[in-house]
Amino acid sequence: MGSALMMVLAMTSCKSNESAYKKAYEKAQAAQTTPAQVVTTTPTQQTTPVQVTPVTPNTNTQTTTDYSNVTVRTEAVSLVSGAGLRAFSVVVGSFGLQSNAQTLQSKLASQGYAAQIVSAVVNGMVYYRVVASTHDTKEQAAQSRAALLGTYSDAWLLYQK
Repeated sequence: MGSALMMVLAMTSCKSNESAYKKAYEKAQAAQTTPAQVVTTTPTQQTTPVQVTPVTPNTNTQTTTDYSNVTVRTEAVSLVSGAGLRAFSVVVGSFGLQSNAQTLQSKLASQGYAAQIVSAVVNGMVYYRVVASTHDTKEQAAQSRAALLGTYSDAWLLYQK
């Protein structure tokens, strides 16, 4: 009987209070119907005019490229066809047959180059080098090579012994 009394007391104490729910519901309803207060402030900023100065590019700037690290091959060559070589030349083709070199020389001549053919003996074999341009300085030759690399990706610099 004592335990039954304890159970009844325990069950009635867990019972929710209906009036507490009712108060919370009424409070939520009141909050929905009452408009929220809107606080507005007017800015008190003072505007000052902005002066715009246009940017003008510096026309005195020159772009220089460092060609000091361009590889140069040194070979003893003999002129086969053309006007003659200067110290540095741009080679765009190398062939075992002279006729193949002449074909490339003709193609370069049609494109406006003063192409030349030189021969070089490398490891006992004769190679015919097609020179697209020839120059006095390494820098000039490297610039010419850079222009030719788009068409002749294997172009290289030759220094005549």
